[in-house]
Amino acid sequence: MTGYSDDLRLAHVMADAADDLTMRRFKAVDLRVETKPDLTPVSDADEAVEEAIRGSLRRARPRDAVVGEEFGTTGYGARSWIIDPIDGTKNYVRGVPVWATLIALMDQGRAVVGVVSAPALGRRWWAARDGGAWAGRSLTKATRCRVSSVGKLEDASFSYSDLEEWEKAGRLDAFLDLTRACWRTRAYGDFWSHVLVAEGAADVSAEPELSPWDMAALTVIVEEAGGVWTDLSGVPGLDGGSLVCTNGALHSEVLHRLGGGPLTLPV
Repeated sequence: MTGYSDDLRLAHVMADAADDLTMRRFKAVDLRVETKPDLTPVSDADEAVEEAIRGSLRRARPRDAVVGEEFGTTGYGARSWIIDPIDGTKNYVRGVPVWATLIALMDQGRAVVGVVSAPALGRRWWAARDGGAWAGRSLTKATRCRVSSVGKLEDASFSYSDLEEWEKAGRLDAFLDLTRACWRTRAYGDFWSHVLVAEGAADVSAEPELSPWDMAALTVIVEEAGGVWTDLSGVPGLDGGSLVCTNGALHSEVLHRLGGGPLTLPV
């Protein structure tokens, strides 16, 4: 086990509680949905999940900071938990089962634990630094995740979320160039695109506009599966606002086609 095994177990316990809350409200006829200032939807389930996770962390990790999509930042220090209570809220409120709770632990600015729980899909993905990446229904029912060995774009499967954000970013032509170079393209969307890269089911995933809570849990899972992630400029950081994940072999060419900078791997 890694030095973060207790934190990983805690993340699973919090994900279990989140799954219970989200599944009880999924497709509920009285689900309350509001619009945030950035015009994205938020449901009462988003808020309830984040409150529950924050409550668990106050009891179990009172010295750690918490950064959540719905309620901002509390506390400070070298360790911080980054929470997206429901990644894929637009899917959630429409009854589409592709959504997940994302829980990450950052230590000294680097993700060291990540859990992505998608109960409507019956799937969960997780990783702890130096402990490998895993997928399954629980810690005891898991299989190891490894990225693919595909070495050419013409053999690669590329997953994304939508075209609108690429157009807003002024990169639609570059994005379409990449899709034409790949063997297959599918918009699995949100977290799912990136964990499919970790599983080796897809070879490339990319999104041009994301927040840290959309990315943190995914980064350690992709890394521990043997993959590479950066922002569009080639920097492996959460501040760039974008995410490109690959099996590693394809990363430099993908960044080049998307108009990104040179690849800068973490030390």
